[in-house]
Amino acid sequence: MVGLIAHEWISLHGGSENVAESMAKAFPDADILSLWNDAPHRFEGRKVLESWLARTPLRRSKAAALPLMPATWRHVDVSKYDFVLASSHLFAHHVGGPSRDDGPPKYVYVHTPARYIWTPELDQRGDNPLARLASPHLRRLDRARAAEGALFAANSRYVRDRIRIAWNQDAAVVYPPVDTARIQKPKSWRDLLDASDSRIFDGLPSDFVLGASRFVPYKRVDVAISVGEALDRPVVLAGAGPLRAQLEERAASASVPVVVVDRPSDSLLYALYEAASLFVFPALEDFGIMPVEAMSLGTPVLVNSVGGARESVEAVQGGSVMESFRSEDLRFAAETALGRDSQLMRHRAAEVFSETTFASKLNEWMDTDAHR
Repeated sequence: MVGLIAHEWISLHGGSENVAESMAKAFPDADILSLWNDAPHRFEGRKVLESWLARTPLRRSKAAALPLMPATWRHVDVSKYDFVLASSHLFAHHVGGPSRDDGPPKYVYVHTPARYIWTPELDQRGDNPLARLASPHLRRLDRARAAEGALFAANSRYVRDRIRIAWNQDAAVVYPPVDTARIQKPKSWRDLLDASDSRIFDGLPSDFVLGASRFVPYKRVDVAISVGEALDRPVVLAGAGPLRAQLEERAASASVPVVVVDRPSDSLLYALYEAASLFVFPALEDFGIMPVEAMSLGTPVLVNSVGGARESVEAVQGGSVMESFRSEDLRFAAETALGRDSQLMRHRAAEVFSETTFASKLNEWMDTDAHR
């Protein structure tokens, strides 16, 4: 069977791109289509088709290209394919138009209904003037297109609920893959650090609380400092972003030592996970890959009680949730997380979130529809 895997756009970094890569591995004969491809190495050995937008300056401005995306996806000719599998966080689920009895079945793996237009409060790009102007029309169009016969799978129960609210459609839940095999393979990521990363790592305090993410408002990285203060443990913050100066100001007034690690490499990030006593992830996320990475290395996590990250913690039994950001609540939740079994969480993370499990669940979902 020759299928088509459709993914919004391909960037150098991104969790949705990782999912699309796993889809490509699961279906090695499928063609791959994106609006534009800014990371050719991601699908090495595979040809990635691009839309007409890739040949225009619009590829450099997602907000400007936004109003043209639905029609671009809709007019893709899918008649020669046996199935269409869309990896969608914006409009890729519009690909090929409505499902038809004489056409290929269409399956849509939903990372989220488009945050730009459905929950702009969670995505600053939705505050773009063009996006605000187009959003009412695009919401009506998006809901209508979602009712055209595709089968949906969500990356979490949280996203499944948002699909019901935004599109009035039901969805299965298939958790996304995390490369747990690669993460768990080294005996120690510390031993694999280069000289530069080793100098950074060796200068860190021991028994620290880790917060790692982009330094942007909704990630709430500052909460890691509050957790460190509640536990009276030092804190390491890893990442980069526009809130760097504010975080450094907060760090300077903290009652515990706080170290900021700028733009850690993957190896250094994994070494930080391993060395941390607790990983704090307070963002409201559709799923959240980083907590799974931490748990796969045996580090307990503390996550927001709202959002998809809670589901991975419960599935792995690898931490606890913060019901509020009050000091006493943070201390109780953190102490609960610190009591989790590290070996159990390593095993469960590999079992539930591996690429092999994802491929199996993906095929199971698609096969279920084929035999309805």
